Amino acid sequence: MERYPGIIYTADTVRVQTVGSFIWRFGGGWCNSIRTCVYRKTTRRGSSNYFEKQLAFTGILSNQAQENPDFFNWNRVKIRYCDGASFTGDSEDKVHGLQFRGQKIWLAAIEELMSKGMRYANQALLSGCSAGGLASILHCDEFRGFFSRRTRVKCLADAGMFMDARDVAGGHTLRNMYNGVVTLQGSGKNLPRTCTNHLDPTSCFFPQNIISNLRTPMFLLNTAYDSWQIIASLAPPSADRRGTWKACQKNPASCSPSQLNFLQGFRNQMLNSVKRFSMSRQNGLFVNSCFAHCQSERQDTWFADNSPLLGNKPIALAVGDWYFERSAVKKIDCPYPCDKTCHNLVFRA
Repeated sequence: MERYPGIIYTADTVRVQTVGSFIWRFGGGWCNSIRTCVYRKTTRRGSSNYFEKQLAFTGILSNQAQENPDFFNWNRVKIRYCDGASFTGDSEDKVHGLQFRGQKIWLAAIEELMSKGMRYANQALLSGCSAGGLASILHCDEFRGFFSRRTRVKCLADAGMFMDARDVAGGHTLRNMYNGVVTLQGSGKNLPRTCTNHLDPTSCFFPQNIISNLRTPMFLLNTAYDSWQIIASLAPPSADRRGTWKACQKNPASCSPSQLNFLQGFRNQMLNSVKRFSMSRQNGLFVNSCFAHCQSERQDTWFADNSPLLGNKPIALAVGDWYFERSAVKKIDCPYPCDKTCHNLVFRA
């Protein structure tokens, strides 16, 4: 939201080596109006004045083999999220002192990393969670273009499958938000042309309209009942004016049969949206039936003794098998509540 070149966090000094480079992009939602973007500028999601000086590197970012068996010895970098448009913004509002420069920050960060040796990596993985997961989808093919053909380049989106779904009142809460984001921040020109050449920019902010046309291998890690989408997109206060969804949002065990039926419909919509994507041999899929949001950076869900499993395989090993092409990974869970390995998010009243 301000004029600054962007900030990256490194687990170690970025060095020239051939093991691999891992780029992680933060989540943190979006801002879709002058009001929400002005507020965002007063937080760590919109101003470097509030950034942490140090961050923990856990889960897929851990440097311990017992916590991160396949990527522990890679160069691991976090790119700070600050534009509120999944690194696609490219405009400004001088009256309110707002700079929407996510695209330029993304390019500047990659240029900096390339100059420090990432261009020599034999392997590279672009990833992110939530809004960062969406950013990984939007920029995946662009990321591939920075490397030589000899480099193995792939992308991983964790909790990035934000669906163009109707809310509980029949409205389009998330579509309305995305329309504000794309319009205010001038994102349209930075979205994949394979989508914008036949759909409007707002539609091209939804990954369901992009993933099947990606040229670069992509792994989708997502829950079928994404907790953020249930709260903010499917049953937000504007659609749930009587508050009948509050208990269900806090604990899936409190959902009524009709509410579960609605959520099963949401799951079906998501699974239908990835059918064509999953037919490509180069892509990977891990969709479990949990009520959660982001599973790769949390150690307990990424790789631990009681991590979520699909086919007796934890997320870390599934991603590793896909990336290193040890085996194909196309795992889709049975409907809730069959999976007893889930780490469901339960919120206190």
